[in-house]
Amino acid sequence: MQILTSNISSISELKSNPMKVVRSGGGEAVAILNHNKPAFYCVPVETYEKQMQQETIKAPKV
Repeated sequence: MQILTSNISSISELKSNPMKVVRSGGGEAVAILNHNKPAFYCVPVETYEKQMQQETIKAPKV
């Protein structure tokens, strides 16, 4: 599985200090690893909202 960001943290670090992990991404997604494999991406709310707005613009009107 490919990691799609250069910002990486472990699930242990996330449990210990979640906001520090979010800030470490500098506004971008952080890949959270579990046993050295990507488990999920932690995405700041501003980044997520921006992505959703872009998707809405791209989505065809039905």
